[in-house]
Amino acid sequence: MSLLRQPLLMLSRSGAIKNVVSTMPVSSGIVHSYVPGETTQAAVDATAGLVADGLTVTLDFLGEDTLDRARADATAAAYVELLEALAARDLAGSAEVSVKLSAVGQMLPGEGERVALEHARTICRAASNAGTTVTLDMEDHTTTDSTLGILRELRQDFPETGAVLQAYLHRTEADCRALAQEGSRVRLCKGAYNEPEEVAYQDKVDVDRSYVRCLKVLLGGPGYPMIATHDPRMIEIATSLVGSLGREQGTYEFQMLYGIRPEEQKRLAENGETVRVYVPYGQEWYGYLMRRLAERPQNLSFFLKSLVSKK
Repeated sequence: MSLLRQPLLMLSRSGAIKNVVSTMPVSSGIVHSYVPGETTQAAVDATAGLVADGLTVTLDFLGEDTLDRARADATAAAYVELLEALAARDLAGSAEVSVKLSAVGQMLPGEGERVALEHARTICRAASNAGTTVTLDMEDHTTTDSTLGILRELRQDFPETGAVLQAYLHRTEADCRALAQEGSRVRLCKGAYNEPEEVAYQDKVDVDRSYVRCLKVLLGGPGYPMIATHDPRMIEIATSLVGSLGREQGTYEFQMLYGIRPEEQKRLAENGETVRVYVPYGQEWYGYLMRRLAERPQNLSFFLKSLVSKK
């Protein structure tokens, strides 16, 4: 299945294939397994369902690598609309938003960081007004310093703004030490971009070891760690560390993607853990879906069979 990963990622840029996929019964079901819909209403409805199951939520309006100012403006406006809708449904206390800075202008030539900071401030202000928070998603390693710089600026006015660190980068343990402060919210994930060996661990074992080292730093500090993993072994290790370090439930949380291991999400929540589900939505769902299919062989086989039968 790994041989099919690259072709699928290439297909993620095809609008024609997107139209075929979205009308096919099996693949259409797969779409909704990972992305609840394209609209604010769909995102809010999905949030309500998860909250009813005892889960919390972070919402991502899909899009990245924006090189058009108007599109960056529209993305920021979509987040404001979402936050107002969450507040109107009394869901803001259980749902926050995740923002990719490249979606709100970070990559714009010349003015990217200024525009991204301006839009991020607008989103943070809307979140604060709604009674919730913002987490800045991390992207490939070339944006790490820029993202952390914008984070520092935002935290001057919005100290609750969350960060994301990726354990596969060599630098991340040091970044964890720098961010493991009182009031700091840090999501630790393994990382999903194709990074060179100069900056990132390539072997799964090395990534896992880095994840555990970083987890020890975050759980041993006074901040609020957000443990983003679906790996049963990492969840077991995290639970063990929580016990040995004397962390109380509610001083950290687990995070998982919408549609992945939903029964485990519920199990952890039923055991008293805070579990936050990462819910993506919006018209740019296709590329996200294809990346998830490339990671999940069982769903990839269903997709390919459906694609062949459609021809």
